[in-house]
Amino acid sequence: MPDLSTIDVAGKRVFLRCDLNVPLKEGVIKDDGRIKASLPTIQALLEKGASLVIAAHLGRPKGEAKPELSLAPVAKRLAELLGQEVKFPGQVTGDAVTTAAHALAAGEILLLENIRFSAAETSKEDSERATFAGELAQLADFYVGDGFGAVHRKHASVFDLPKMLPHAAGKLVAAEVQILKKLTQNPERPYGVVLGGAKVSDKLGVIENLLGKVDVLAIGGGMVFTFLKAQGKEIGTSLVESEMLDVVKGLIATAEKNGVKLLLPTDIVVAPAFAADATPTLVAADAIPADQMGLDIGPVSAAAFAAEIVKCKTVFWNGPMGVFEFPNFAAGTKVVAQALTQVSGISVVGGGDSAAAVRALGFADSQFGYISTGGGASLEYLEGKELPGLKALELI
Repeated sequence: MPDLSTIDVAGKRVFLRCDLNVPLKEGVIKDDGRIKASLPTIQALLEKGASLVIAAHLGRPKGEAKPELSLAPVAKRLAELLGQEVKFPGQVTGDAVTTAAHALAAGEILLLENIRFSAAETSKEDSERATFAGELAQLADFYVGDGFGAVHRKHASVFDLPKMLPHAAGKLVAAEVQILKKLTQNPERPYGVVLGGAKVSDKLGVIENLLGKVDVLAIGGGMVFTFLKAQGKEIGTSLVESEMLDVVKGLIATAEKNGVKLLLPTDIVVAPAFAADATPTLVAADAIPADQMGLDIGPVSAAAFAAEIVKCKTVFWNGPMGVFEFPNFAAGTKVVAQALTQVSGISVVGGGDSAAAVRALGFADSQFGYISTGGGASLEYLEGKELPGLKALELI
């Protein structure tokens, strides 16, 4: 499969699918990690003499042009990071876009508006996606797929378009796949996985798959309360998926059967409400008051998780341990993050909220073995699913 080191794109227009899905608040980018992760591929293509038509999504506008999900702030930040103009027509397709794309000189960049403003991008109808991909194909001569955070989606710019143009994988996608192969093909042991986030249902497939492969599985975040309730413990007003209780009981039994060390918190930081200024109280995991909700794992649990993590040679982490956005409930996530920086082998932070958390808590990307840009894509890869965007690039 050709990569950027083998392709000749001098004088050609390259359609580059990036993942620029950054967190925005009132038009201000809160974490530009995904933009920075796209720079190596962008710069490599420019150095090769290409002009670029970049496409990316932001949020889930569901086919509507929502101003709050415009890529205009991203265009501005990308221009700052590159030190050059990034043309932004404010549209996805149309005559103005086509004219601007065809007028690009070598070394110039055009960023399309949020590709998901077009309903055809995410359509479940193959014909609708193919028609839209055909319009996009008219903008360029070559396709480079570098939006790893979207490769698990069967979307027009990810799955259909690369089949219409000569294509290659960008540096980011190639790096992500290389890392994920290390996690799935004979990982160095002990192999530990730390999972957090809100719902067991979101991570059921990956938990089921990993229970046959890992040595240590630590569970934190909102999903832990479904585990605690499945063990018959009082969880107060904490988040719970009651319909998942029997499934979770099965997961606990499978872990024991397979000899997997399943780590669940023994102490919990609780509060009367989900609020930044809520008063935190530390309680045992089997003594959560009926009128309180768990918002973080406690210090004893965080230390226990950390002790197991640092023994591992391979660690994958996806999902914060608590509501890290609230300082009173960020300690568990910070302790786990610190432990990952001390792993002697490879530590992988699995995208999404985990990546945002480590940066928000003051850690540098360089302190970890690898920070993935695609939480959902990483999880589906670890679940053993075929990812449409990678299949289209013939990387798997």
